[in-house]
Amino acid sequence: QVQLVESGGGVVQSGGSLRLSCVASTQILKTMGWYRQAPEKQRELVAHETWGGVTKYADSVKGRFFISRDNGRNTVTLEMNDLKPEDTAVYYCTVARSIWGQGIQVTVSS
Repeated sequence: QVQLVESGGGVVQSGGSLRLSCVASTQILKTMGWYRQAPEKQRELVAHETWGGVTKYADSVKGRFFISRDNGRNTVTLEMNDLKPEDTAVYYCTVARSIWGQGIQVTVSS
């Protein structure tokens, strides 16, 4: 069973930056990405990247968030810039939406 370990969340003021990292316990040949879930809202895609390096972003984060993966180190990173209060959520690392991390809280204060 693949394990995903997330790190890097926290509390930041509006306009600030955070970096989330996710390390997989084994090599991942599938798409890796990040989803988020705010209170009383459905889980939604933030960004993902295929094994071959093709990326996809939610419209709400385009130009502010950047995803990157290191296939040799089994990691995927989400750089989040110009954070807004509406980015507040629990962020989940995922492999092909079939394996999920435990989630990590990101809170953006206004």
